[in-house]
Amino acid sequence: MKPLVFAPLAIVVALSGLFAWSLLRGGDPALVPSPLINKPTPAFNLPAVPGLASVPGLSSADLRRGHVTVVNYFASWCLPCRAENPLLLELAHDKDLAAKGVKLVGLDYKDEPAAARSYLKDDGNPYAAIGDDSKGLTFINWGSYGVPETYVVRGDGIIAYKLVGPLDPAALKTKLIPHIEAAMKQG
Repeated sequence: MKPLVFAPLAIVVALSGLFAWSLLRGGDPALVPSPLINKPTPAFNLPAVPGLASVPGLSSADLRRGHVTVVNYFASWCLPCRAENPLLLELAHDKDLAAKGVKLVGLDYKDEPAAARSYLKDDGNPYAAIGDDSKGLTFINWGSYGVPETYVVRGDGIIAYKLVGPLDPAALKTKLIPHIEAAMKQG
């Protein structure tokens, strides 16, 4: 037999080994690096979710108003987004952070307005402002991978931190809050 007959099998075995190694080597799959850390937020100007009374839209200029902003990408159809919503409500009502000017805002990704309104009415709206990213272009410009994702933005509009995946109590306490506090010291 010719050695080339075994080439496809060798490639499959090599790729399987590489896949197994990457799964078994450990690490946190939520630690997806962002090229935008320590860089300005991408320019955007998103309208409010249609029909969502008294919740304004969001723009990159809103993230440069001198206070730390937590930006959360969500969608009504995203089950992990729904799971993290109680923690976002807790964060939004944190009196210490509010006294320091920290704001929580949302970017609604590829959602139907009626579904977004229903979700926020049923589960609670933690956001001071929500940009309607129904086309998903801002999502791409932020370098996002999926929903939910949460960013900490300094008062000068510089992205300080990115959390991929749903927020849980441990991540809130050991990751998000420390990065919010660090961003407040940086500007």
